Amino acid sequence: MRNREVHTEIEIDAPPARVWAVLTDFSRYGQWNPFIREIRGAARPGEVLSVTVQPHGTDPMVFRTRVTQAAPAGELAWVGRLPVPGLLSGEHSFMVAPAGDGRRSRFIQHENFSGLLLPLFGADVEDATRRGFEAMNAALKAEAERDA
Repeated sequence: MRNREVHTEIEIDAPPARVWAVLTDFSRYGQWNPFIREIRGAARPGEVLSVTVQPHGTDPMVFRTRVTQAAPAGELAWVGRLPVPGLLSGEHSFMVAPAGDGRRSRFIQHENFSGLLLPLFGADVEDATRRGFEAMNAALKAEAERDA
């Protein structure tokens, strides 16, 4: 079975705890996040989330995911799948790591897609996903730096 990955990174002029606080305050996503417009649920392992994404120029899409990792100021990860096992799944992670002297952060966003429907996942969808990640990264940077 083939996989496809989308990976982005950005440096943020705010400490990891501040970046983590913005990242996990799901109630405010609609105010600053241009890609993930809404998340319902909590950043706790085992929690089921309802995640609404809206890549630029598309209609919103809602996914149900399960949190697999939630380590404060470290990593938030979830897995989302289509209802029929093996068709298409995505393992999404957000990593927050100290950069430099710890007053800065490196934010890494990564998704690994797999499944039988992956060949239908064309380059345009992959590009839209990457652009969405980059837009979210830039918005997270601006939001975290605003009050840092």
